[in-house]
Amino acid sequence: MDLQLTDKTAFVSGSTQGIGFAIAQRLLAEGATVIINGRTQPRIDAAVRELKQLVPSGKVSGVAADFSKAEDVKTLLSKLPDIDILVNNAGIFEPKPFEEITDEDWLRFYEINVLSGVRLSRHFFSKMKAKNWGRIIFISSESAINIPEEMIHYGMTKTAQLSISRGLAELTKGTSVTVNSVLPGPTKSEGVEEFVKQLAASQNISAEEAEKNFFKTARPTSLLQRFASVEEVANLVAYVASPVSSATNGTALRVDGGTAKLII
Repeated sequence: MDLQLTDKTAFVSGSTQGIGFAIAQRLLAEGATVIINGRTQPRIDAAVRELKQLVPSGKVSGVAADFSKAEDVKTLLSKLPDIDILVNNAGIFEPKPFEEITDEDWLRFYEINVLSGVRLSRHFFSKMKAKNWGRIIFISSESAINIPEEMIHYGMTKTAQLSISRGLAELTKGTSVTVNSVLPGPTKSEGVEEFVKQLAASQNISAEEAEKNFFKTARPTSLLQRFASVEEVANLVAYVASPVSSATNGTALRVDGGTAKLII
């Protein structure tokens, strides 16, 4: 299928590794011009070099910004051109017992995971409506529905993204702008691999055993019974970002391996 992205420009936040990197690669492969983002210029430079090797014909560049700092976001926005596709992927996660999650932790997670997308969307939304075309995509999580007991503060931010995404979509009536959320399930990104290693170390078992135990205990409803690849998530995002997804708006699209039983 031709996703008709050759004349589109995309910005993907938090895209020097993991799901964000895979999304950038997929959009490049479809012919889009892609601007990636990371916290430091060296990380961006390394990711740009790798993407150019993976997609030699791709047009890719990067802009650094730390989404925990409002001033960094202002500087980022001043450097970005008008874009057609905004992928709000920047985010953090950290397993932590509820009793140990401080006010500072709650605010930090909200600042990075929620306000990053709010600030970017606020900047580009009216511009997209003015030209009557655009795509805003929030990378949420099945944790928005199945709040993980080991990361309640993370789950809260993912639920918030669903509310913001649907609310923005309500403002697109009668236009060719769409706003959607994509909900990955357990996905084998670098961060998740580190998470599994930590689980394995804490239980004195192998990473393979920790992964099996994770699906038996933490995600027993998974129909996939394995971690999804970042490419599997990126494939759905590329479709949602394309002109061919014009009738998909205001929805939460799951790529969670059937983990969430609730129908949304």
